[in-house]
Amino acid sequence: MKILFDHQKFTTQRYGGISRYFANIIQQINNTRGFSCEVGLVYSQNHYLNPEPSAAHSYLGRILKSDRIARRLYKVNEKYSNRLVKQNNFDIFHPTYYDPYFLDTLKKPLVTTIHDMTYEKLPEYFWAQDPLTKHKRLHIERADAIIAISETTKSDLLKYHDVDESRISVIYHGIEPDTALIFDAVPNLPENYLLYVGDRSGYKNFYLFMDAFKVLSEKYPDLNVVLTGGGSLGVADQELLMRLKLTQRVKHVNVTDAQLNYLYQNSALFVYPSLHEGFGLPILEAFKAQCPILLSDTPCFKEIASDAAAYFSAYSVEDMTSQIERFIGNTERRKQLITKGLARLRDFPLDVSIKKTLDLYKSLS
Repeated sequence: MKILFDHQKFTTQRYGGISRYFANIIQQINNTRGFSCEVGLVYSQNHYLNPEPSAAHSYLGRILKSDRIARRLYKVNEKYSNRLVKQNNFDIFHPTYYDPYFLDTLKKPLVTTIHDMTYEKLPEYFWAQDPLTKHKRLHIERADAIIAISETTKSDLLKYHDVDESRISVIYHGIEPDTALIFDAVPNLPENYLLYVGDRSGYKNFYLFMDAFKVLSEKYPDLNVVLTGGGSLGVADQELLMRLKLTQRVKHVNVTDAQLNYLYQNSALFVYPSLHEGFGLPILEAFKAQCPILLSDTPCFKEIASDAAAYFSAYSVEDMTSQIERFIGNTERRKQLITKGLARLRDFPLDVSIKKTLDLYKSLS
């Protein structure tokens, strides 16, 4: 059985949860008898496909920092992906995101993965002209099988779309619980810090976190915040920190996977305050790196983390502040959550996640 994956997230992400999700599937297919795959790419910077880029690869990566050239590469990769779709030399097509460029030419079964329904649930946080919700709907309507990455995502999907439940399979993200992590030190870190990972857009609830930290910063002068992911601080982020007088207490760093493990391992607490997510892969990353977690009390986070994390009321600065304070100097609470996190991690083995995905492919052949 041959699976065709397209270019989308491998073109737009060097690091990122979605491209890593697909790279894990591709790696397993390459090691599984009876399966093969192809990826519709002319060129990609993606770390998970190219963990050790050549000098030429690095040179091209520097060139691609130009938005104009990056857009041109996207079009080249899309054209190549669509060419492979038209050739029809595969059994299953599994696109890596929601661009519907292939819908007029695809003749084989389509599998689509729904990562979350945040745009549908919280439309007030997104640009009204963004076509993503329409593109996602077109995928859902055409798909022969739909992977929802959590029961929460399945429930949201059934709420917002008229879709036959029999086409939906819940397949959790996975992680290898026993593979040793690689750690790489991050220079110039503060000794005592809260960690925030990922995007800082509206529904991620970053501003509430900063309001809570403002209160804490006045009581705990040695406490800091380290941010990673989501791109460098934008003008609005910088202005927020200036207004709150937190510029010297909040630091953003760009890190590798090994350095991210180091950030988790050495943080006082990982704070994940999103108003909504489809799964929350950083939860598993933090569990594995033995980092305690504070989550907003959204249904998805409770589904994934269960009792292995602490929770706060998603819209309450006071509750977030109070919950963070419960960790400061409380080594016993940290140890309890770390132990529970390591146990909960074993409920999400990567090999089970991949096997269920391959079984789904086989069911469509």
